[in-house]
Amino acid sequence: MKVKVGLGQDSHVFDHTNEKKKLILGGVIFPDDSPLKGNSDADVVLHAITNSISSITNVNILGKVSDDMCKKGIIDSKEYVKEALKSFEKFVINHVSISIECKIPKISPKIEEMKKSISQLLSMDADDIGITATSGEEMTAFGRGEGIQVLSIVSATCE
Repeated sequence: MKVKVGLGQDSHVFDHTNEKKKLILGGVIFPDDSPLKGNSDADVVLHAITNSISSITNVNILGKVSDDMCKKGIIDSKEYVKEALKSFEKFVINHVSISIECKIPKISPKIEEMKKSISQLLSMDADDIGITATSGEEMTAFGRGEGIQVLSIVSATCE
């Protein structure tokens, strides 16, 4: 059995002036919070997961591929994850670990909903997805409420 582990990271600043866009994290809308800046929906959680998968497959999606998708009007970050999974071949994701750093919004009330959304996207059990959050104690821009940073680890196996 072959085992691979992929690490992904992404971060975005808040766009407090955009009243049309919604804050989306892990495919879940946070209706009372400012959105993040980005060409897409700026779902920083799904971007970090996409980068984790790319770390395993060696096929980078965020950057040129996602920019080209945005130009075609594809701004849903779920589509970037799906694009990354196309290169996954015979691997099966066993576990996803997500660490979110932000002062706002409060993540804990939405963790179960986020796990459900991500599990459906990755076709895996929600119990195999771990999500933690920290305020960062105001030591970084994320801890001061300027944006959100996410680290993600994906472990996968192949027979």
